[in-house]
Amino acid sequence: MFFILLFAHSIIRWLLLTALCYTIYISVKKYYKKTPYTPADNNRRHWTATIAHVQLVIGMVMYFKSASFEPLFFRVIHISMMITAILVITIGSALSKRQEEDQQKFRILFLFFGAALLIILIAIPWPFSPLAQRPLFRTL
Repeated sequence: MFFILLFAHSIIRWLLLTALCYTIYISVKKYYKKTPYTPADNNRRHWTATIAHVQLVIGMVMYFKSASFEPLFFRVIHISMMITAILVITIGSALSKRQEEDQQKFRILFLFFGAALLIILIAIPWPFSPLAQRPLFRTL
C-alpha cells in the first residue's frame, strides 16, 4: 500500500509542477496582453489547486503511515514547506476567484502560484539534493 502511495505521489508531483507552470505562463501572458479572464482560466486555477490538494492528502497519509524514521528532511523540512506551498496556492486561488478585475485575477495567480512553485522546487528531494535524494520517477 505504501509503495502505491509513493508511486502516486511521485507521478502527481509532475502533474502538479506541469499545472503550476502552465497556469503561471498563461496568467503572465494574459496579464500583459490585458486579455479577459475566461471560464477556461477559472478551470485552470481550480484544477491546479485541486491537484495540489490531492498531492497534499497523499503526502499526509504517507507521512502518518510511514513506519520508518525518515531523515530530518522528510520529517520536518519537506512536510512544512509543502504545507506552506499548498496554503499559498489555496490563498492565491481564493483571492483570485474573488477579484472583480480580470488583470488582478491574473496578477494574483502568477504571484501566488509562482511563490508556491518556488517553495515546491526547493522542497522536492531531487536526485542532486544534498539533504535527501530520491529518483525523478518511481516505479511500482
